[in-house]
Amino acid sequence: MSDSGGQTINLDAKGRMALPTGYRQGLIARCEGRMVLTIHHDGCLLLYPAPEWEEIERKLIRLPNQNPAVRRLQRMLLGHATEVEMDSHGRILLPSRLREFANLEKRVVLANLVNKFEIWNEEAWAKDRERWINEGGTESVPEVLDNLSI
Repeated sequence: MSDSGGQTINLDAKGRMALPTGYRQGLIARCEGRMVLTIHHDGCLLLYPAPEWEEIERKLIRLPNQNPAVRRLQRMLLGHATEVEMDSHGRILLPSRLREFANLEKRVVLANLVNKFEIWNEEAWAKDRERWINEGGTESVPEVLDNLSI
C-alpha cells in the first residue's frame, strides 16, 4: 500500500495498468476479469466490475433526463463507459481519451472503494486527499451518515 491512502501503480508505455495481485482473483471470480471504465466529475476514472456497472447503468437509464443535471451525469458516466478486460498478466488497457481526461501519465493511484475502484493522477490524489482531510471537520455531516458508526 502507498502511504497516500491508495496503491501507487506505474502505467506501461501502452497505457496498461497491472492490477495488484490481491485483487485479481476476486475480479476473476466476480466478473471473469470484465470491467467497465468511465469518468468521474472529480477528475478521476471509475473502474467497475461488469456486474456492478450493469446495475449502475440500469439505474442511470431509468432516471428522467428532462433535468439538465441528470442528462449531464448520464452523458459523463454512460457516454464515456468503456469495457475493458484483464489480460493474462492482470493488466487492463486505459484508453487514451480516458487517460487524458484524468491526466494519467506514468504513476497513478488505485483506490479500492469495495464495489469499484478510483484511478487517480498521483499528484491530484495527494492534493485532493489533503483537501478532504482539511475540510473534513468543516463540512456538515449529511443526514444519511448520522447513524453510521465506524
